[in-house]
Amino acid sequence: MASIFTKIANGEIPSYKVASDDKHFAFLDINPVVPGHTLVIPRRESDYIFDLDDEEYTQLQLFAKRVAKAMQKALPCKRIGTAVIGMEVPHVHIHLIPLNTEGDMDFRREKLTLDNKDMADIAAAIAKEFE
Repeated sequence: MASIFTKIANGEIPSYKVASDDKHFAFLDINPVVPGHTLVIPRRESDYIFDLDDEEYTQLQLFAKRVAKAMQKALPCKRIGTAVIGMEVPHVHIHLIPLNTEGDMDFRREKLTLDNKDMADIAAAIAKEFE
């Protein structure tokens, strides 16, 4: 059975897409730690990032870098933090977090709920800057 992230990348479940190519997909986390919190996934399912072969791993990181650069242009932040936790969904995913303080990366804090318009506006702003 396909993971929820595969279903999102395939368009079977709606998402706030920010970028994609034939091997990767990036979308806003629906329960972000801060506005703009983005998930980057490979389209090919794999549960653990270090199970990816070297080429897949490198391509995923380079795609995430492009997304992070777009985020930094589109969002008011000092940096983009990155984390790979991989415990929530059995599909490799990189968290990209807009940072103004180190506390913005604290996954223990209460998750935000943003309205659809705010999510759509954030996704559109990032997508516009993606190269």
